[in-house]
Amino acid sequence: MEKEFIKIVSDNQGIIHKVCSIYCDSEEDRRDLFQEILAQLWRSYSSFRSESKFSTWMYRVALNTAITSFKKDKRQPGQKGLSYENLQIAEENYDSETEDQIRQLHKAIGQLTGIEKSIVLLYLENKSYEEIAEITGITQNYVRVKMNRIKTKLKKYMQSEE
Repeated sequence: MEKEFIKIVSDNQGIIHKVCSIYCDSEEDRRDLFQEILAQLWRSYSSFRSESKFSTWMYRVALNTAITSFKKDKRQPGQKGLSYENLQIAEENYDSETEDQIRQLHKAIGQLTGIEKSIVLLYLENKSYEEIAEITGITQNYVRVKMNRIKTKLKKYMQSEE
């Protein structure tokens, strides 16, 4: 069972990295959250019943762990927002305007609540509303409503940055 778990998590570890990067601002925090998510996945692995895709279940566990951690961190005094100085564009052609827009978007996403960040992350991963609903445990209609509200919030945040 352990070898099976290690293989399947290794094959899908990008999910954990994406979740960690959207919820944590420092490399140390990302590593800590990564370990916390792995531990939670292992504790929950025996309850995985293959009723959904493994990646869907993994997103759900990772996001729930990250949101719980996010809520704990919010209660701690002196909590800083996300740092965007180290954001890099993977393109070889440097475009400062595009980089500024990406930085503004990440900063705006950083102002969202935990569940809103989850929905945006999954939306940016091109997940359907149906998949987002399954992963987050909310109805498909509520995902649509939340996504519309999130888009409005992000537009507002982006406009205030200009």
